[in-house]
Amino acid sequence: MTSVAPRSVPAGLDPATFSIEAIDSDTSAFNAQLAQALASVPPVWEVPAAETRAAREEGRGAFGPLVLSDLATNRTIATPGGPLTIRTFVPETVAGVYLYFHGGGWTIGRAHHSDARLEALARSNNLAVVSVDYRLAPEDPYPAGPDDCEAAALWLIDHAQSEFGASQLQIGGESAGAHLAVVTLVRLRDKHQLRPFARANLVYGCFDLAGTPSVRNAPADTLVLPRQAVEWFTAQFSIRGKEQDPDVSPIWADLRGLPPALFSVGTLDPLLDDSLFMYTRWVAAGNQAELAVYPGGVHGFNVFPYRLAQQANQRVAEFLKS
Repeated sequence: MTSVAPRSVPAGLDPATFSIEAIDSDTSAFNAQLAQALASVPPVWEVPAAETRAAREEGRGAFGPLVLSDLATNRTIATPGGPLTIRTFVPETVAGVYLYFHGGGWTIGRAHHSDARLEALARSNNLAVVSVDYRLAPEDPYPAGPDDCEAAALWLIDHAQSEFGASQLQIGGESAGAHLAVVTLVRLRDKHQLRPFARANLVYGCFDLAGTPSVRNAPADTLVLPRQAVEWFTAQFSIRGKEQDPDVSPIWADLRGLPPALFSVGTLDPLLDDSLFMYTRWVAAGNQAELAVYPGGVHGFNVFPYRLAQQANQRVAEFLKS
């Protein structure tokens, strides 16, 4: 099959990007392997969140054993919500600081689940990376997680130079983490009159918690994140009746004055529309933005070791370096 490379799209989208023919053989083979692995794992909405977390810590499930970085260090900072753990990756040379929020549907992720990618980014870009271990639902529903992310950003603004020797700041995250990154940017602007971040890396984010068409129409056999999973995660987050609140669904927010952003998403991700719609709103608000669409990419595709993931992660590194 012919591969269609991801692209920046300043004006319009190429329909060929979304065709089955655009999915290369390596990606198709990976998706088939992933489907087989997921078949042996109970759906996330059928087990308590605590059980899913325990399985992840034990290395069970489709994501395999955790790989921890020797570069990573945990520390605790004081916040209005109580002590908050941040996980830092500090290379020998630091040119900037990247504030990162992990994914997991606000419910099952942890800061140490992204060690390999964050260490690679820290070393390749000379970035001190600060990964936030924010509070999780359902034990701590909305707004606990967003509050922790806001507090971590405020701490970093005050301490980046003294702690890491650099004041240039960037922000980002994946899935729920991308959602939290945008919520944090809007809160900083509106509550604190701060616009400290130079770039935003937003990877397959969930920006409309009421559900975009691609979420609502996702088939039952969707890999990684079928519609039932999206509905379960948002239920754990406890935002019923608040779906159009800009602090919950940032696609409804005033997006003016936000930093240049890179939106990355795969064509087989039910959150595809979230990235397409948010990219358009970002640009319409007068901000700079790039859109990278990956043929055949499923939700979470960039965390796995195959070619499409490597392309996406390289694109992110180049964006944060430029």
